[in-house]
Amino acid sequence: MEMEFDIQITKKDLYDYQLHHAYTSPSGLFGTIVGCLFIVGFFNTGTPLYLIIGAFVILYFPWTLHIKAASQAQSPVFKKPLHYRLSQEGLEISTEEEKQLVSWESITKASSTGKTILLHTSKVNAFLFPKRELGERNGEFVQAISRYVSPEKVKIKTV
Repeated sequence: MEMEFDIQITKKDLYDYQLHHAYTSPSGLFGTIVGCLFIVGFFNTGTPLYLIIGAFVILYFPWTLHIKAASQAQSPVFKKPLHYRLSQEGLEISTEEEKQLVSWESITKASSTGKTILLHTSKVNAFLFPKRELGERNGEFVQAISRYVSPEKVKIKTV
């Protein structure tokens, strides 16, 4: 099964990935829990400093991720759509200047957020496939991934 399509990655797509990555990691969850504990401390003691620290800890992470996504979106690679071709050999990504083939064995995990399908190549790197860009080919895309990536690595929510 071969499939080809173009994907335009936006700042919102990058932010969605950043949030997903941050809040599914131990450090992201820990930061949120610490922030919540400070806010609980405020309600228990009435100490305004606890509220300020708690709010800062909780809001700081999403704000910095937003800035990082905006910065990444300015990269020349995201200015134009990326062309993808899925085949038995792997996932081929091409721009006007460059072409890269990523073998299916290099995919460490296939997952999804509510808005994006992610093909991870490491703990911090992933190819993003926004569902709005895939449109009605979304199901076909998930089937192709499921065919080429070993089942224990595929954690895509179909809803």
